[in-house]
Amino acid sequence: MSLATAPHRGLGLEVHCQRVVLLYPSDEGDVAALRGIDLDIEPGEALAILGPSGSGKSSLLALLAGLIKPSSGRVRLGDRDLGQMTGRELARMHASSVSLVLQDPTRNLLPYASAIQNVEFAQRLGKARAGTQVRPARQLLEQLGLSELGSRAVASLSGGEQQRVAIAASISLGPELLLVDEPTNQLDGDNRDVVLELLLGVNRELGTTLVCVTHDQAVADALPRTVNIRDGLVGAEGRLGQTYAVVSREGTIDLPPDVLEVLPPGTLVKVVRRGQGAELINRDLDESGETVSL
Repeated sequence: MSLATAPHRGLGLEVHCQRVVLLYPSDEGDVAALRGIDLDIEPGEALAILGPSGSGKSSLLALLAGLIKPSSGRVRLGDRDLGQMTGRELARMHASSVSLVLQDPTRNLLPYASAIQNVEFAQRLGKARAGTQVRPARQLLEQLGLSELGSRAVASLSGGEQQRVAIAASISLGPELLLVDEPTNQLDGDNRDVVLELLLGVNRELGTTLVCVTHDQAVADALPRTVNIRDGLVGAEGRLGQTYAVVSREGTIDLPPDVLEVLPPGTLVKVVRRGQGAELINRDLDESGETVSL
């Protein structure tokens, strides 16, 4: 798959979230969707954000897109603090460097326009990255298996077809940061693989930073890094198939579920340094020396 005249590795946007809290008002009081997220994403990384419904995944994606502002903490894309940007500055950012694909594809598209017209409209509104060769809308749709549907109105397409049109529009100008929310939830296995290959191709060949919210383990397995969100916090990270607990900036750690089977909430433990590593020792089992090594 050729997406550009030459690879642009490492030219994606870096992302930094520092102690990000997001509160939503309710009749019973404020509800914390995010409770102190710390997350760093290097330029050109590709990662999946995993977690159960209501864990804060989509809220985090909306923050990264600048659709909402944090209640406290900072979100930075490159040298830009999203919390300090005006609406006009955010609009310019979306036109030039950040693309967002929402879970409901109808929110990304003009329903009365054809698939080709939607992609062409996105290209007219935006600004291509330097060195990126803009491809015809028909070529993008063909790559996503939509060549026969290009002239049909988006409203007449299935949900999965609309999702693929939305993805074609979002990548058409080679963004520096591509944010996608559940890109495969309406697709069968074959079309899921096509979409995944296209997203990873954008990341690989253009250096676009890719952040994908998903429930699909197959999607997460295809990306080199995963971040698990649980109860509004980063619970664990996966790197190349291995899962790791994350020590926060405050020194706290959210233990993975299998460790919580040994050390349930409320267990008293002491942390003992062992050379370059550490161990958690259950107080009740201290005499037997049973430990969980870190």
